[in-house]
Amino acid sequence: MRGAVIHAPGDVRFETLDDPKILKPTDAIIRTAVTCVCGSDLWPWRGLDATDEAHPMGHEYVGFVEEVGAEVTAVKPGQFVVGSFATSDNTCANCRNGWQSNCLNREFMSTCQAEYVRIPHAQGTLVATDEVPGEEFWPGLLAVSDVMGTGWYAADAAEVKPGSTAVVVGDGAVGLCAVIAAKEMGAERIIAMSRHESRQKLAREFGATHIVTERGDEGIARVKDLTDGIGADSVLECVGTAEAMRQALHSARPGGNVGFVGVPHDVAVDGQELFFSHVGLRGGPAPVRRYLPDLIERVLGGHIDPGKVFDLTLPLEQVAEGYQAMDERRAIKALLKP
Repeated sequence: MRGAVIHAPGDVRFETLDDPKILKPTDAIIRTAVTCVCGSDLWPWRGLDATDEAHPMGHEYVGFVEEVGAEVTAVKPGQFVVGSFATSDNTCANCRNGWQSNCLNREFMSTCQAEYVRIPHAQGTLVATDEVPGEEFWPGLLAVSDVMGTGWYAADAAEVKPGSTAVVVGDGAVGLCAVIAAKEMGAERIIAMSRHESRQKLAREFGATHIVTERGDEGIARVKDLTDGIGADSVLECVGTAEAMRQALHSARPGGNVGFVGVPHDVAVDGQELFFSHVGLRGGPAPVRRYLPDLIERVLGGHIDPGKVFDLTLPLEQVAEGYQAMDERRAIKALLKP
């Protein structure tokens, strides 16, 4: 088969790889329907995460089951399935508590920008649709495997409630999906922090009621202006930088909550400051598997369309262009078709 391999910062190649095989009775092999480039893939692309040796890339996927191990009964060959970037057996104590992304047997997917993918813990990780969905639904279901599930977790962790005010920090695919989540959870006001016109437009389409273009102290002041000087009930941090986290914490009201899902880079939280702010803080890798059945139903029912975050579609062989376009902000998110 063929797939994406990163060799060094700015150097992703489309190469011939070994076909995946069933290694454990809990594995499945899927044929990729569509995959994509994630914003978090840009960390190694930009050299901010080290690439010590060449390795495959990608952690978002939907596809058709080709083969299953002897212990996999929940899905079968021919079915269309959606999974998560973090595998889970869905039976351990952490999974039963709803934290499948902290499964005691967790593995992080990392080979999905390819024609075929081995899925560990397939019994607990994969969710099959009742029938093969039309191709028009594939982008939305692909979004559910990570960015929509992660945006949903940001809103859940920030405890967005009906009638509340939510601020979304970040206008990438996760941030835009977080706007959808806040809207679905009933937020009355959704303040999207964005400097890019095309992303502002999509945020509005997804449910944002206000756009704040300022950053740093000016952005915090603007949020305070919009909330009578108090701050927002919920803040959804979807970037992962120190500036974004500071902006999130200072945009929340006393007693408000911050849900942070951007992978932290050089982020440090002042314990004394957090203590006196009365702001709640929760984040981490999203337990996407917890949300999959609900989000799949919302996509297939036409209630949400997170697939709109894919504003560039490329053949899988042009995966390097997907990285380049996202790095240069020519695209929000690149969809790849094998």
